[in-house]
Amino acid sequence: MSGLLMNFRNTMILSALLALIMIIGFGVHAPGGFDAIFWQAVLRWVHVLAGILWIGLLYYFNFVQIRKMPEIPAELKPAVTKYIAPEALFWFRWAALVTVLAGLAIAGIRGYTVQALSLGFLGNAPGAGVDVHYSLLGTGMWLALIMFINVWGVIWPNQKIALGIKEADADAKAKAGKIATLFSRTNTLLSLPMLVAMTMSQTIFG
Repeated sequence: MSGLLMNFRNTMILSALLALIMIIGFGVHAPGGFDAIFWQAVLRWVHVLAGILWIGLLYYFNFVQIRKMPEIPAELKPAVTKYIAPEALFWFRWAALVTVLAGLAIAGIRGYTVQALSLGFLGNAPGAGVDVHYSLLGTGMWLALIMFINVWGVIWPNQKIALGIKEADADAKAKAGKIATLFSRTNTLLSLPMLVAMTMSQTIFG
């Protein structure tokens, strides 16, 4: 067993197989079987899994890497910038994409995309007024979309320069690193209210 757990790929394969067994178990025992609700639940699992990876890496960057980098001796920094950071950024940006796509797919399947993205102003019954539920949930969705745009539109392009993945001079690297840090901190700032909207909305409003 220790040999299996020391191999990351094998650990994740086994975890995925156990998860698949659980998913099938839910489908077998769900009231509607493998119906639309079941697949919505699977999609929500994907959304949460990718979201944990995305926000977890965001917090790794801000709680650990960015804070501790100034303390690392210059000769040791390439271990982070050449090996750890590029790998972390790979999972970071693709987890962000999967999180957003799965979230939008859930909203589409459940039929509240317009209400949420309009912050409760559109898509309601005539005369119903603003739906506060969708105002709160929609705020969280917009925060997540802003964070996603920051990842792909600002953080990743500038990190490629800062880490030397894309050729640039020292001044350009320093500037890119500062921009990437500021937008990463912006995403950290937005993450807590975004998570409040997502978690409390589902619990209180269903």
